[in-house]
Amino acid sequence: MKTTKTVNFEKLAAQLDSVKADIKSKLGEQDAKYIRRIIVCQRVFEWSGRILLMLGFIQPVLWLVGVLSLATAKILDNMEIGHNVMHGQYDWMNDKYINSKSYEWDIACDGASWNRVHNYEHHTYTNIIGKDRDFGYGLLRLSNDFRWRVKNLWQFVTYLLLSVLFQWGVSYHEMAAERVFFGKKKGDRDYTVSHSELKKRFFSKGARQLVKDYLLFPLLAGPLFLWVLTGNLAANLLRNLWTSTIIFCGHFTGEVETFNQQDCENESQGQWYYRQALGSSNIKGGNLFHVMTGHLSYQIEHHLFPDLPAKRYREIAPKVQAIFKEHGIHYNTGGFFRQYFSVVKRIVRYSFP
Repeated sequence: MKTTKTVNFEKLAAQLDSVKADIKSKLGEQDAKYIRRIIVCQRVFEWSGRILLMLGFIQPVLWLVGVLSLATAKILDNMEIGHNVMHGQYDWMNDKYINSKSYEWDIACDGASWNRVHNYEHHTYTNIIGKDRDFGYGLLRLSNDFRWRVKNLWQFVTYLLLSVLFQWGVSYHEMAAERVFFGKKKGDRDYTVSHSELKKRFFSKGARQLVKDYLLFPLLAGPLFLWVLTGNLAANLLRNLWTSTIIFCGHFTGEVETFNQQDCENESQGQWYYRQALGSSNIKGGNLFHVMTGHLSYQIEHHLFPDLPAKRYREIAPKVQAIFKEHGIHYNTGGFFRQYFSVVKRIVRYSFP
């Protein structure tokens, strides 16, 4: 692990554990009301959007507002609700709908596959090369840990295509499809789910999404079929571009570091916290911006405490930043455009040897 001599890992762990314990002691009705209010807002945006798409033949502006409304609903569903509920942030509510075991989001990737790969693998082995498949998604070379190949020359185009089709990229990635479909195996993998089961999940969830957005709702609109179909397509595109951008800004800015497996053996809790700190980056913004990112604009706090309700990250962040400062740990944060430019620069830089 890349360490600095000034870090007292035992003290770091004790301080961050204390922050977590303090927030957990405060969880209650305020947090439950918040997530229920967000779910109501998401449904209002979704059904307003679907109705407005059909009124586009009266006034095209209504169609445009419908697209934006439906895209907002999909972003809220994926980011502030789906991602956070499936991390178990609200399991303490004992609400069978707002629960990590039962929630299924409006995206091509099925919840079980996401929980297995992202929720466990990525959050346990963050940025450990060879263990965390999320670093570059197997498509992008983002550090010198990977051998340069000719295909890296056009990886910025690959990145753009991944962003446009992000929900399908996530579904393909979480299934480890290169192994399921093409037989590429890694010896140290623990195959707990059969390939046939993974294929079934991939095709059944993907088909449901396609039928819902591009057949069922357009057919319900009757003669307004094309208005609704193109509106759903545009809303999905906006959601894909937004979620991809936020995820990349949280994981692949220029200052985010990588680790190797040997350095992380027998890792203490303090060292694990330290790795999360160096492997993530935040984005500054206002309250609405944070809600629309699912509070993944606080990616550092999310990686430190993935099972705490995300809205609490705003309250936690100043304490985390102060602790990092005491230990001389860099707190990677910046405005949206600064962080996004850093991501683009990294993708382009490692396009070349």
